[in-house]
Amino acid sequence: MTHFFVSLFSYSFIVRAFVSGIMISICAALLGIVLVLKRYSMIGDGLSHVGFGSMAIALALNLAPLALSIPVCIAAAFLLLRVSSSSNVKGDALVALISSGALAIGILVASLTSGLNTDVTAFLFGSILAITRTDMIISIVLGIVVITLFVIFYNRIFTVAFDEAFARAGGIYVASYNALIAILTALTIVVGMRLMGAMMISSLVVFPSLSAMRVFKSFKKVTICAAILSVVCFVIGMGVSFAFSAPAGASIVCANVAAFLLCLVIEKVRRI
Repeated sequence: MTHFFVSLFSYSFIVRAFVSGIMISICAALLGIVLVLKRYSMIGDGLSHVGFGSMAIALALNLAPLALSIPVCIAAAFLLLRVSSSSNVKGDALVALISSGALAIGILVASLTSGLNTDVTAFLFGSILAITRTDMIISIVLGIVVITLFVIFYNRIFTVAFDEAFARAGGIYVASYNALIAILTALTIVVGMRLMGAMMISSLVVFPSLSAMRVFKSFKKVTICAAILSVVCFVIGMGVSFAFSAPAGASIVCANVAAFLLCLVIEKVRRI
């Protein structure tokens, strides 16, 4: 076992992937709890496809992918949250419209320009080799920001997540907190796409939260459990990926699926 971990961390790209992945996993889990409770859990899927579309356009124009994808995804997050609450097109239907359209545009642009090369497929399916030192630094900063804000504004986030009407009555600026959650979610999705890919990054937002909610009922316990579970599943997934030469993103998602099934069994056993 010791030899396995020594071998694992002997590669610099593995170290970068672990540091980035752990921070992204924590961010996705914390934000995912709020999104799931507010019934916006599929926003991660929509933003990941928007991110891929914008990255494909950036590569076609020889621009820095993050420089274009971050503002585009933030704008898309605001659009999804605002339009879904005031439009006749609601929730999952709106996400389906935006995500499928953005994904189609990304694939079309990539096919007509550089083709589905290594850079494009890395954003689509994820690649630990694509994670640079800059991505690792951004992940660390993002993780610190998300954790700090979650701790400082914990009570207000709790209130906004469960009952926006009550939060407004209590003098909380709900729109500001929704905007903050939208921005942080967009940043997490864009940064996490390097590792997980546009097709699977949303799983880090949904699975840990749903798994934790099967076992615990209090918001605090769900928050702690989701963060820990997300990190554990990431580490297990990376270990499986390295040991069996399997895709990292798919291995991490499978670890989250296994954790969810385990938590589901625990919930069923408790009810007996």
